[in-house]
Amino acid sequence: MDNDQLIDMEPFFLEDGPGPLFCMRLGPRQGRPRAQILYLHPFAEEMNKSRRMAALQARQLAAKGYEVLQVDLTGCGDSWGDFGDATWQRWQADGMLAADWLRRRAPSVPLVLWGLRLGASLAVEIGENRSDVAALLLWQPVTDGDLFLNQFLRLKQMSDMLSERSSRASVKSYRAQLLEGQPVEVGGYLLSPELALGIANLQLKAAKPRKAVWIELISSPDLTASAASLETIDHWRGCGCNVDLESVSGEPFWSTQEISTCPELIEKNSSIIKRLAQ
Repeated sequence: MDNDQLIDMEPFFLEDGPGPLFCMRLGPRQGRPRAQILYLHPFAEEMNKSRRMAALQARQLAAKGYEVLQVDLTGCGDSWGDFGDATWQRWQADGMLAADWLRRRAPSVPLVLWGLRLGASLAVEIGENRSDVAALLLWQPVTDGDLFLNQFLRLKQMSDMLSERSSRASVKSYRAQLLEGQPVEVGGYLLSPELALGIANLQLKAAKPRKAVWIELISSPDLTASAASLETIDHWRGCGCNVDLESVSGEPFWSTQEISTCPELIEKNSSIIKRLAQ
């Protein structure tokens, strides 16, 4: 039987915050869900590149009996506001509202926060502030927000240099602009000073998740997770955190030129979620 015949899909707007957040709920057509899973998407263009992969994973999980909620954060996708309205604090609040909505539906089943890239880092912070989160599923989390912000701003630097709009284009000048309270436009995304500051302050090593599975995509079976990921995981374990590291061979679908997927990751997640939701 086709997976879509086993599941219900319900698009709706969550109205509990300052503006409507677009959500897609997927769940088993019959019976109580085995667990609830809240998906938190990555940043800016990475969100668009990974939409298909997230949708395929959500459908498979729903067909296996899990309830999945995908939410577009403030200023993203079909939710309220422009990207320039987003702040890290607002995104944290969005995630909390979405988790609250899920818990009102089935408070007795486990809740898993699943995030990709910056969304995974957001899931870690939200999980630290909720006692009802059973575990985290982290796809290639961003470990250093300051470094991530610089990498994002380099996209503007390259664009400005190629178009000759500015002979003095530099990451340092963009960050100075943000510090002065002025937004910076990067590839069509208006980055607010508040969001930039929230991202820059992110240091994943400082968190202490209770239970998590960290999944790293690697380009070859001979390789391992990045040094930054291994350092963060070792630090978490040293603090008594229950963290497993899994590696999957595949391309970084959130940044490939064409829309791509990683079937091996989708298959591996099924067994991981079953373990996390116990």
